[in-house]
Amino acid sequence: MHTSSHTVLYDPDGLIEAELPLDREPYECLVTVVLAWTGQDTLTTRDLAQIALQLTGHARAVASDVRRRADQLPKDSGPKALADVVLREAEGRLSVPIEGTVRCVQNRARLVRALYERLDRLEVAHPQAV
Repeated sequence: MHTSSHTVLYDPDGLIEAELPLDREPYECLVTVVLAWTGQDTLTTRDLAQIALQLTGHARAVASDVRRRADQLPKDSGPKALADVVLREAEGRLSVPIEGTVRCVQNRARLVRALYERLDRLEVAHPQAV
């Protein structure tokens, strides 16, 4: 007899994910620490690659939020146009393979920071759209 406590959900439009708030604080702390690195670090290539993976996954989640909020704005709005630019840039940067280097990790951290800045500006510019 097989019993399972897991339920598989079919959500191709990401509607369930859209209702979940991002766990922002730990990633903002990670971004701050990563961007403060200056010289030789004691982290291994594998550690750096793992941090880059974490930041990449979070950047994709934030980009999804930015896209959802931007899509709620009028097509000719300035904030939507700026969000589209940031999202195109994010797509390009996320398409670059991950390397286990400080430079790669810092680039991912900068991307997360830029996406959060755009998300915050969308919320300030049009709070009724969120």
